[in-house]
Amino acid sequence: MLTAAGVGVGDEVIVPAFGNVEVAEAVTRVGALPTFADVDPVTYCLDAVAVEAATTRRTAAVVAVHRFGRPVDVGPLHEVGRRHGLLVLEHRESEAPYDEVAGRREWAAYLDARLRGVRTPDGGDGHTYQQYVVRVPGNGRPDRDAFARALRRRGVDCRVPVRTPLHRLPAFRRRVSLPETELATDETLALPVDAALTKRDMQRTVSACNALGGLLQPAL
Repeated sequence: MLTAAGVGVGDEVIVPAFGNVEVAEAVTRVGALPTFADVDPVTYCLDAVAVEAATTRRTAAVVAVHRFGRPVDVGPLHEVGRRHGLLVLEHRESEAPYDEVAGRREWAAYLDARLRGVRTPDGGDGHTYQQYVVRVPGNGRPDRDAFARALRRRGVDCRVPVRTPLHRLPAFRRRVSLPETELATDETLALPVDAALTKRDMQRTVSACNALGGLLQPAL
């Protein structure tokens, strides 16, 4: 994708640091330098304002990554691209069959209506819920990790979607301010919404989350 677009040695390519190491690796393979910009706190996709701030005269392209099944709003990124002469490329997640997506959306709606004490995702248009990602307020404590351990003890197969943002990994370490990326890394948790789950499974998730969520103070 990058080679075909003419991106190569000496170029910079703006990518998110919130997961998707394969995108940054693809940039380095063509001899370019991955540059990290912050994400939108609702969509977890690149924030157009942050992308523009990260743009330099060496920037050749932006890779817009769709996250957790929610499509990135590429319109603002294309506007930045037009102003600075940048290519805007998209990295899409693998598509699931219609029936599977419909099942995930049904369970996502079920959780949206019943969960308390965590911030549920903003679905938006076209969300396929590859992952149903909630926010567990931190308030200066590692609440997300403790919350996840407690859910697993109650039989809920949750997982942390991004353990370490790319700009803190040895291979890509950068001194850059990405506050929304850092906060999302600390607070996000993916709850199960697989289409094969049963209503009893979902009731277990709701019961466990709500029992724990009542112990947390809402983040301001």
